[in-house]
Amino acid sequence: MFGNLSWEHILVLVVVGLVILGPERLPGAIRWTSTSLRQARDYLSGVTTQLRQDLGPEFDDLRGPLSELQTLRGMTPRAALTKHLFDGDDSFLTGNFERPVNGTATPPPPQQPQPPVQQHGPAPFDTDAT
Repeated sequence: MFGNLSWEHILVLVVVGLVILGPERLPGAIRWTSTSLRQARDYLSGVTTQLRQDLGPEFDDLRGPLSELQTLRGMTPRAALTKHLFDGDDSFLTGNFERPVNGTATPPPPQQPQPPVQQHGPAPFDTDAT
C-alpha cells in the first residue's frame, strides 16, 4: 500500500504528525493506524476467500476481465488508440505511411535539397490585412 513512499516522505509524515499530535499522542496514533490497516487487510482477504469458496471455478472467470482492466490502467492514450483502432500498427501516428512488406518496412525515398528562394526587394506589405 505504501510501497511508492520513499523514506523522505515517511520522515516528513512522522515530523508533521509529531508537530500536530505531539510526542505524547503520536505513538498511540501510529499504533491505532497500523491496527486499523491490519484489520482492513484481514477483512478484505476474508472477503476474497469467502468469494472464492462461494463462486468456486467461476471466481477465476471474474479475474480475467479484472486483469484486462489492470492492463488498460497503464495504457497511454496513444497506445490505446493504436491498439484498438489500428491493431497495434502505429505507422499512422509516426508518419511512416509505407506498408511493411514481408515484415520489413521500406525506407522513404531520399529527398532532394530545395534551392533557396531568391527575393528581390522588400517583402510585400498588405495594408488591408494588418
